[in-house]
Amino acid sequence: MEQLRKAIEERGSVLSDRVIKVDEFLNHQIDTDLMVEIGREFIKRFQDAGITKVLTIETSGIAPSFMAAHELGVPLVFARKKKSLTMRDHLYTSQVYSYTKEETNQITVSKDFLKSDDRVLIIDDILANGEAALGLVDVIEQSKASIVGIGFVIEKSFQDGRQKIEETGYQVESLARIQSLEGSSVTFLDEIKEEV
Repeated sequence: MEQLRKAIEERGSVLSDRVIKVDEFLNHQIDTDLMVEIGREFIKRFQDAGITKVLTIETSGIAPSFMAAHELGVPLVFARKKKSLTMRDHLYTSQVYSYTKEETNQITVSKDFLKSDDRVLIIDDILANGEAALGLVDVIEQSKASIVGIGFVIEKSFQDGRQKIEETGYQVESLARIQSLEGSSVTFLDEIKEEV
């Protein structure tokens, strides 16, 4: 997805050989025009899957997931990282470790919002180690709903997240696949799937 690659190159900041900061357009300040295009691209890649819900984890996955859910005309559900006073029981839960925040969160989704007849598309902002996505997979499997696929805006292909998720057998799609982060430059994988 050329518009996304351009945003990464021009507005992303390489902080180390493992960390890229994309908060100017993706996970702090949101480029709404780019999010519309990202939502449409996810729909192209999963359009024949009969999706009934889109699931993400708060907070950075909400913007791209919202756009995809909106384009599909289906609800967006997001897993919470902290329980609120209104969410004490009747929950699906899973443990998710965040490498960037160096903490483990118990994510929760109300059982009211995932049913066994749902066909769920998971979307998140960045795939690195795959922990967040695997936590969402666990939640959906607890609900007995079907997972139609897992989409990521950006994948750091030099980390093992894709391999872990592919081992679950679900379709994985990333809109921009980063091969390496060196100095201040980003190198993308050549085999990035482009839709015409």
